[in-house]
Amino acid sequence: MKSTGIVRRVDELGRVVIPIELRNKFEIAEKDPIEIYVDGSSIVLKKYEPNCIFCGGSKKLSEYKGKLVCDKCLSKLSDITIEE
Repeated sequence: MKSTGIVRRVDELGRVVIPIELRNKFEIAEKDPIEIYVDGSSIVLKKYEPNCIFCGGSKKLSEYKGKLVCDKCLSKLSDITIEE
């Protein structure tokens, strides 16, 4: 992990301001969803990207019954035949 040299304080509501330079670099706009991860003793913030429920891919997603599925997995699913 690389240090930016930027230090921010947590306010009384637990909020931290992400500097504009970092928001611009990672294309984070106002109201964008951010994921929060824990990695050992570190807290990691990441811009949220929707993923395929099967492979985790984030390209060419389609919604099926409220779930996201990529085109590759969707074509594999269409090849499945159900035996009775």
